[in-house]
Amino acid sequence: MKESNSGKQLKYFQIMEDLKEQIVSGKIQAGDKLPSENELSKEYQISRQTVRKALAMLQNAGYIYAEHGRGTFCSELVRHTRTSKNIAVVTTYLSDYIFPRVIQGIDSVLTAEGYSIMLKNTRNSRGREAQCLEELLQKDIDGIIIEPSKSQIFCKHMNLYQKLDDYQIPYVFIQGCFSQLKDKPHVLMDDCKGGYMITKYLISLGHKKIAGVFKADDMQGQNRHKGYVMALQEAGILYDPEIVVWYHTEDRKIHPYECIREMAKKPGIMDAVVCYNDQTAFEVIRALREAGLKIPENVSVTGYDNSRMPNTEGLHLTTIAHPQEKLGEMAAELLLDLMRNGETDGEKNVLIEPELVLGNSCIQRDAECNKNVKE
Repeated sequence: MKESNSGKQLKYFQIMEDLKEQIVSGKIQAGDKLPSENELSKEYQISRQTVRKALAMLQNAGYIYAEHGRGTFCSELVRHTRTSKNIAVVTTYLSDYIFPRVIQGIDSVLTAEGYSIMLKNTRNSRGREAQCLEELLQKDIDGIIIEPSKSQIFCKHMNLYQKLDDYQIPYVFIQGCFSQLKDKPHVLMDDCKGGYMITKYLISLGHKKIAGVFKADDMQGQNRHKGYVMALQEAGILYDPEIVVWYHTEDRKIHPYECIREMAKKPGIMDAVVCYNDQTAFEVIRALREAGLKIPENVSVTGYDNSRMPNTEGLHLTTIAHPQEKLGEMAAELLLDLMRNGETDGEKNVLIEPELVLGNSCIQRDAECNKNVKE
């Protein structure tokens, strides 16, 4: 009996999700009549009772409505008047790391113009991003500022962004953008240049064995890695994949730490580490210290974002400045231009110049130290 109920529930959600996808994608248009319960029952090979449950869910969510004696019809989604004074802000996270200050920058500009902010977070999940966009398409909003989830990976919900365009809802990307939407307005850091600058700084201090730890599933990680490679090539230092660590969102809390801890067991394999961001840098530092190495005496470590994370034992990271509030303000101003004019008064794509912030997590390597590292 339990298996039977489970199977019915699975079909129930399958029908609901399938019909919702057809509605959101535009295959089923507002006012279109849906197939009858009997027709859906035959198509999905399930009982009418299960079909009825799926339709009830869609009706409760506002996707469809029933007319007695006529059938079930696709609802017209909320009309977007662009006068609601509501702006949606969708970020990967809300309350940790650099995100509160990015949101603060957005809020300072939009509140001054009389707008209210609707906050949503995706936890860097593309499925949750699609869900957020589906929900926003049913609300009366004037615009969206969005940080894409796993921006390095091909976007599979392009239909939802197309819907935003169809409804003439302007949107601005921050921190990254999908390859299919790179022509859309965005505010980004010049991460390639940032990765280059901080690696070049380590080289200028005499480091020769510079390890790298980068995030694989967003464009920031890919671009920071590009800058790292460019600096090594310019200095004539051979790129060594054995000391480059790649990690994904799901394993960000353990993979960098474990890899660096293992790497630290091999004497002389590295004299510095370039990290994807400050969060990663502190995990790397923890791994190095547990391996009995001192920062920066044995290994120099750099971060990225200048996140003002709590420092330990008087250590201040050498990092790249990330003007979080300014980035938020720029994105809000860009969106206001789009909403007022249908286009921007200036550039629709903003690339923020990186700036090196010196701490005490790096040290000059003398010739003898470099000799020992090579040995």
